[in-house]
Amino acid sequence: MKLMYALWGSELAETLRSPGSHARLARAGASELQVNVVDGDVAEAKLRLSTYDDPVDAVVSVWTESDHEPITRELASLTDRFEGWIVEERVPMKPPATPDGVRFDALSNIAFLRIPSEMTPEAWRQYWHEVHTTIAIETQATFGYLQNTVVSAITPGRRVDGLVEELFPMAAMIDPHEFWGSGGDDAELQRRVTRMMSSIDIFGANRDIDVVPTSRYHYTLR
Repeated sequence: MKLMYALWGSELAETLRSPGSHARLARAGASELQVNVVDGDVAEAKLRLSTYDDPVDAVVSVWTESDHEPITRELASLTDRFEGWIVEERVPMKPPATPDGVRFDALSNIAFLRIPSEMTPEAWRQYWHEVHTTIAIETQATFGYLQNTVVSAITPGRRVDGLVEELFPMAAMIDPHEFWGSGGDDAELQRRVTRMMSSIDIFGANRDIDVVPTSRYHYTLR
């Protein structure tokens, strides 16, 4: 089972990467941990969107074969505020392997998606999974793409229906051609942007969305 949490608090980069925190999460039943944190390495990122009063400071993914409650309690003790979900993961584009504890050489954007009122959950998921995924990969310079459909919320908070993680070259933080993979060609850049924005409009990802630019770390806990 995969769990994902949005976290708010100070010094989360250090707290979530500390061996002490990892030991506590392992004792609670976590087998793998992914830490995505807003830090100085992604400070220049231009794309940031927030529907929350305070933007999300970190996103944590946890894999476990046991109940979520012990893990949720441990994370509650590490942060000022958090929201969590049980998710179903799909990996259309697997990120490159990186050693445990080493920062991925990437800008990792995590978007919080919500189903618009004019679409059924079934139609929304079908379009996201079967149509938009291909368009996103073909129009952007991503080298990792992970989809997480929310199965159920495990804390109170704003409704979230899906979380998508996209890995970009670090230069994509400030250079549109690096973000869209258009090779410096302005006409190609416009073509890609137009195609992607049209798809985003279709399934409601043009509104009520959070985009969190992060640094990404992975840990095997046991």
